[in-house]
Amino acid sequence: MRRVETLYLAGPEVWYPNVGAHFGLRQHLCAESGFTMLLPDMEALRELEPGEIMAREIYAERIARMRRADAGIINLTPWRGPTADPGAAFEAGFLSGLGKPVFAWMNIPAEEEAEYRDRIDAHIGAQLDEDGVWRDGQGAVIEDFGLPETTMLWAEARRLFVIVTPDVMSDVTGLELCLQALREYVDE
Repeated sequence: MRRVETLYLAGPEVWYPNVGAHFGLRQHLCAESGFTMLLPDMEALRELEPGEIMAREIYAERIARMRRADAGIINLTPWRGPTADPGAAFEAGFLSGLGKPVFAWMNIPAEEEAEYRDRIDAHIGAQLDEDGVWRDGQGAVIEDFGLPETTMLWAEARRLFVIVTPDVMSDVTGLELCLQALREYVDE
């Protein structure tokens, strides 16, 4: 049996309208599964004016929270483009680099968007070259392993669930599946 009590959750939810309701639901689901979601400590901020100093304080707080967490659950839902929120991608990598187990999910609106290459094609276009390599409009290679995300994001997650849903911003099925998979991981 592995000891996992505290979780770091990352994803684009921090930018959503109703962020408090989103965090509240996630915190409840974690608690219901026997885990504690580590919440941001906004009281630790000394700088209250948006700017470089405040950004550095937020960064330091998140790094400290990731170090305290026993595991991470990352929402890799495409955000403002065909790929995951870059902050969530960094956090997934940082947690993985600390040797912490990472579980992930992504919500997509249609099955056709399940593969990374297909989302790139839908957003900026893709062409198969004469050698059978997928390239974007600038001729750069598009990673094409039939995976839902880039190799590095996909591989660092012990499990990555892809959920087809009309409500990509609010559907928590992927989080619930991650919590279930984490519970199984703990009980092994």
